[in-house]
Amino acid sequence: MKDNIIQTTVSVAIGALAAYFNILLIPVLVLFAVMVIDYCTGMASAYKNKEIKSKTGLIGILKKLSYLVLVCVGGVVDYLIGAGLATAGIEFSSYYFGLIVSVWLIINELISILENLAGLGTPIPKFLVNIVRRLKNTVENKTNTDTKE
Repeated sequence: MKDNIIQTTVSVAIGALAAYFNILLIPVLVLFAVMVIDYCTGMASAYKNKEIKSKTGLIGILKKLSYLVLVCVGGVVDYLIGAGLATAGIEFSSYYFGLIVSVWLIINELISILENLAGLGTPIPKFLVNIVRRLKNTVENKTNTDTKE
């Protein structure tokens, strides 16, 4: 009985989040996945290179949590803009800021994963590093261009 209550509660919570975040759900899940992979590869690289420290690991976890807070801030900005425009009678529902922040953080995590894998001695194809860095630059340049207009 207790398991059913927990499963139901988790299902309802995930369903509510999916309905609320709509388009942000998939990028946030991808962000969460790459954060876990980055943390694991970072710890493995630190272990291999005999640089493992609990303080550094704790700072890494806090950094990952701050990423999620940053996505929430982007979502709140989207909500405030939508609410302000709705007050003016303009229909607007988007998640541009939350989505841009999520994508930017995902790309940063991918770069970090590649660096961690290189620290483990994994051969990384140069073209893969170049593609990920170009994606990051494109996102940064696109958002900088859009804000200047």
